Amino acid sequence: MRQYAGFASPEDTNERYRYLTEHGSTGLSMAFDLPTQLGRDSDDPALQWRGRPHRRPIDTIEDMRICFDQISLADVSTSMTINAPAAILLLLYELVGEEQGVPSEELRGTVQNDVLKEYISRGQLHLPARATMRLTTDIFAYCDENVPKWNTIRSPVTTCARRAARRSREVAFTLANAIAPTVEGGIAAGLDVNKFGQRLAFFFNGHNNVFQEIAKFRAVRRMWAKIMRDRFGATDEKAQMIRFHTQTGGGHPPGPAAGG
Repeated sequence: MRQYAGFASPEDTNERYRYLTEHGSTGLSMAFDLPTQLGRDSDDPALQWRGRPHRRPIDTIEDMRICFDQISLADVSTSMTINAPAAILLLLYELVGEEQGVPSEELRGTVQNDVLKEYISRGQLHLPARATMRLTTDIFAYCDENVPKWNTIRSPVTTCARRAARRSREVAFTLANAIAPTVEGGIAAGLDVNKFGQRLAFFFNGHNNVFQEIAKFRAVRRMWAKIMRDRFGATDEKAQMIRFHTQTGGGHPPGPAAGG
């Protein structure tokens, strides 16, 4: 269980993380400010807009050190809501783990690493789509060798659902994103679908229309298993599974006509 968190400064964020881990959280969910998501410095004048102070900046490795001060990376799983600059943030996390004496092979967590989601629903772009998709699959290959317990992508098109999309559209966007940049990209890069397919993760909304949500989850599990088996030739059962988490209480639920 995680709570999406990140406050004004790395020091404030660290205080919140320590509070959460001391009160039963079994993982951390790391929020970043707009400049970090764009791969820019937080004091970049081009990004000082609407008078809003920037929150959760990670400009340097020192910022990452402060965020995880007195938190053992051996004992937590950390999810990072970061897309285009995911490779840089993962490396900073690795380096902090190394300084703590935690080898990369033991680190657990997830990078969102899905730039097409930004094109679809948010517009926080850093590099052109094709270049970023290449980085996406490079992270697959890197983690396979160096950070094997790390989830290398999380397809999160929940923002579409919050914009009154039907549940069927939430599923459609999510699976389309997973097929195009993720699985097809990994196979095109020469990676084994039975290996990298086990480290894919997904992210769906979970609201209080309980039976509709259960039906959605049951349907998407069957669909993904068939896509991986029949379309991409995955033979490993773990590569056919859709591993996902749900976000509850965030944003707005789908509109009245939202039954998928």
